[in-house]
Amino acid sequence: MARERRIRGGLEARERRLALLMLAPAFTIVFLVVLFPVLANFWISLKEVRLGDLRAPTAVLRERVVSEPEEPGDHFVLNYLLRNSSPRGPITNVRIDATLPPGLEPVAIDERCRVEAGALSCDLGRWEGGHIGRLELEFLAGPDFFEAQLDERSPTDAHISGRPIGVLGSLDFTLENFRHVLSGSEFWPAFWVTIVYTVGGSVFSILLGLFAAQLLNASFPGQGLLRGLFLFPYIAPVIAVAFTWAFFLDPFSGSLNLLAVEHGIFDRPISFLSQRNVDFNLFGVAFEVPLALSTVIAFEAWRYFPFAFLFILARFQAMPKDMFEAAEVDGATPFQQFRWVTLPQLVGVLSTLFLLRFIWTFNKFDDIFLLTGGAAGTETLTIRVYDYAFAQANIGAGAATAVILFIILAIFMVLYFKFVPEEA
Repeated sequence: MARERRIRGGLEARERRLALLMLAPAFTIVFLVVLFPVLANFWISLKEVRLGDLRAPTAVLRERVVSEPEEPGDHFVLNYLLRNSSPRGPITNVRIDATLPPGLEPVAIDERCRVEAGALSCDLGRWEGGHIGRLELEFLAGPDFFEAQLDERSPTDAHISGRPIGVLGSLDFTLENFRHVLSGSEFWPAFWVTIVYTVGGSVFSILLGLFAAQLLNASFPGQGLLRGLFLFPYIAPVIAVAFTWAFFLDPFSGSLNLLAVEHGIFDRPISFLSQRNVDFNLFGVAFEVPLALSTVIAFEAWRYFPFAFLFILARFQAMPKDMFEAAEVDGATPFQQFRWVTLPQLVGVLSTLFLLRFIWTFNKFDDIFLLTGGAAGTETLTIRVYDYAFAQANIGAGAATAVILFIILAIFMVLYFKFVPEEA
């Protein structure tokens, strides 16, 4: 028995190793495609890096003749003007290699340099970002020096080399980007706009999808055509539909404003995409409505309701008919049938839709950027990422904002899976 257990254990160990070996390519692809960009973003968020720092630092050398000999025995004085092209990225193993003109004998050279067989080499070690230096070399000129043809701009044909360490490759980390982002006056307004935009866009797109699925669940002539037309907002290019909405809502030539003013609905044209608030008076109570934000939420709901429509329609068609027939026999009204028969069977698909729409809308950038550019109270955290990274050239702050977005979404998903029932 013991021998059989050892044999069985050995087979199981080999099977586990084989399984891991076969899964290794999948793990590698997942790491490269999914995890690597996330980890890279976390890495950048911990560094104070700006757009200009992404270029690798280079060592720059320029030769300047200080004293040129006029006859044998005079001194030839040469300066190497040195600098690091990057203000922040260091360079290691900096080295100069040059070929001395014939007839030069070293008189005073830097201790880091040496001359062997007419070749000059200098090991300058590590340069920090923004390094500027000068190397002065003095030689005694012999008769052969005056017979050589020299390049006035580079008499020693010097070349400099080094191993650059970019800002992203260094091991210096800081939380300064997070402090800068969280203490900025724009962060919390953008955060709350993001929450309102995400919840509003998700809820209204699902409600529109629910109504559309309810309408097209019944059989009637032209049902297939209408189902296809309802998918148009979702499949149309976002730039096309965004500019269509912009033209349609334009305060000067937009169709909506022209019709509303002509029929006395509006006193004057309204700029839906560039006006932050609009005053309303309902039953004597005056209040402000965030107009531009409401417009982009309406666009979000209109553009993505077909996604919810497809899910909910598929669920409608899978519901057993006998339940509705039984409800009708019991005298249930259409509203009661929807409340007590239809809605409980939609809870699962509605929960899944809200999770997906929340995640996608929370990360949404292009819709708002095309419609308003983040102006008039529509600046979300994704717009802040773009603004930091490309408008302010602060890559580190943009990455820190993206990490905050990731953390908020992670918290949301933990709460969702903790409190939403499994059967949903």
